Amino acid sequence: MSQAVAERKVCIGKQDDFLERVGRAVEVEGEVIAVFRTSEQMYALLDRSPHPKGGPLNEGIVSGCYVYDPLYDWKIDMRDGKVQEPDTGQVQTFPLVVEGEHVYLLLAGDQLISK
Repeated sequence: MSQAVAERKVCIGKQDDFLERVGRAVEVEGEVIAVFRTSEQMYALLDRSPHPKGGPLNEGIVSGCYVYDPLYDWKIDMRDGKVQEPDTGQVQTFPLVVEGEHVYLLLAGDQLISK
């Protein structure tokens, strides 16, 4: 019999703490997460480029639901973390919940939940 893992929320700030189209790095459970806000939604991705040489994503340029890797100009869909052709790869994404003015990252027990 498997036990359900309790889901919990970790507050990462207020909605106004995240400027539109400007990434912000937040540390949650020892991981650095890049959080982006667009006019329509907020996204959370692991702040690590899928490029073989790595690098941060929080400094990337946001256009619609895409972020452009600041070092390698890879186009990454923030909804699912997939790198767009002709490049390949994927970034881990995480669910966010906005309640009132607060923004929460969802966790499963002690672990970050991947989308």
